[in-house]
Amino acid sequence: MLRAIASGVLHLCFYNQRSAFYRPLTLSDTSTDHTAAALGLIAQDMAALDRVIAERLSSDVPLVSQIAQYIITSGGKRLRPALLLLVSGALGHQDPRRHLLAAVVEFIHTATLLHDDVVDESTMRRGRATANESFGNAASVLVGDFVYSRAFQMMVDVGDMRIMSTLADTTNVIAEGEVLQLMNMHDASLSEADYLRVIRSKTAQLFEASARLAAMLNRSSAALETACATYGQALGTAFQIIDDVLDYAGNAKDLGKNLGDDLREGKLTLPVICTLQRVNPDEAALITKAIEDGDVSELPRIVAMIQNSGGLQDAREAAHQEALRAIAALEAFPANAHTDALRGLAQSLLTRRN
Repeated sequence: MLRAIASGVLHLCFYNQRSAFYRPLTLSDTSTDHTAAALGLIAQDMAALDRVIAERLSSDVPLVSQIAQYIITSGGKRLRPALLLLVSGALGHQDPRRHLLAAVVEFIHTATLLHDDVVDESTMRRGRATANESFGNAASVLVGDFVYSRAFQMMVDVGDMRIMSTLADTTNVIAEGEVLQLMNMHDASLSEADYLRVIRSKTAQLFEASARLAAMLNRSSAALETACATYGQALGTAFQIIDDVLDYAGNAKDLGKNLGDDLREGKLTLPVICTLQRVNPDEAALITKAIEDGDVSELPRIVAMIQNSGGLQDAREAAHQEALRAIAALEAFPANAHTDALRGLAQSLLTRRN
């Protein structure tokens, strides 16, 4: 892979819609600034989204409401519904159904988190105990089912069969991605292509759907809808790659989870795949044993290998290329502040720290 990091600078080519200029994205640029600016544009929309979520999470069963509220208010960035609302703004439409659809997207994501944490036996997310750790596995799975089914009830309220079909297909692809990941657990021979197939199903698919749904609501042309979907898929792919990088390069306090959790769970992610291509046979054997046997006794040494071998830089370069692909898709968008914010979100991934 090409190197994107040299002398402490991340060289992200920032292309303007109307010119070929670019500037390097340095470490002094912060993902927080880009995200805050983007969310500032849709502050009223996000407030409306919160109202829909609060209304639709209600249940006559106290435990359902308790767990649903616990996970939905756990400090997540709500990037997927924010993406739908930002793309809606970029396309210049104000369909009132956008808030309902944004809530549907967030509910689908929330349900996957509840199920993921049970499958992964996770104990911490976003700096606090997971729902399964606090309420038990059975309750988490069942409430995840409730949140899924509530999302489908809300889809019906939108009253658009094509939108319903897209969301149904999306949840099916996400489920397939979850199963693929389960099948790949403790497999040290996983290829980069196999890894990308998993994250494009498990993570990027919902990003892609969020952007596409905004175009559908706007009744955009097929070409513009495709550009929206491409932006969402590329953004989601870059997001997950950086998430996997941070599992070895981040700060546990900032991340709100334990470093090296992926290795503990037997997940072979891109930083490790890249590292295995760089280290000597003895080091590769040590990493392979940890993945296949779940042996984390050498975790500090393995993390050091990943950090020092160049594997993290290779993974960041892959994210860099996805960010550029997202930015290129914005060429089809109208020129406005919302489109600029979408561009900034793609840039921000390469300086993301949590």
